[in-house]
Amino acid sequence: MSTTQSDRLRGLVEPLVAAKDLDLEEIEVSRAGRRGLLRIVVDSDEGVELDVCAELSRAISEKLDETDAMGEGEYVLEVSSPGADRPLTDHRHYVRATGRLVKLQLAEGGDLVTRILAVDEEGLDTEVPGVKGRKPTARRVAFADITKARVEIEFSRKDKKEEEA
Repeated sequence: MSTTQSDRLRGLVEPLVAAKDLDLEEIEVSRAGRRGLLRIVVDSDEGVELDVCAELSRAISEKLDETDAMGEGEYVLEVSSPGADRPLTDHRHYVRATGRLVKLQLAEGGDLVTRILAVDEEGLDTEVPGVKGRKPTARRVAFADITKARVEIEFSRKDKKEEEA
């Protein structure tokens, strides 16, 4: 996708996304056979409901139909929230992952699996889970020390609401 097309699509889509109190995370245009594929990824601090994605998809489709931003060919529009395995790259991603287990790739080498407790402008306050009955340990990780980060999927963790009940 050319920068000009990307900028134009962003200019058309961003106000529609903002009107739904969402953040525009990604716009991707690719080819799927004869058709184009326009993938738009949105998110918010509260997550994104399927109905909101459907409403946004209709609004974006109408806006694109009014313009020639996608050219004359056929295309498929896909509006979704980010997958659980998407990388954490922006400050807001870490804030949204507070309370979750993450895998951090560290600049010094090696990986660290830890739970985010708090996020500030410089980095993360985390808790490294204890192994074999040991207690968890606190650890501070600066953003400058993180080369890659991803949320780890937990299947057996109790939700906070379940713990409080």
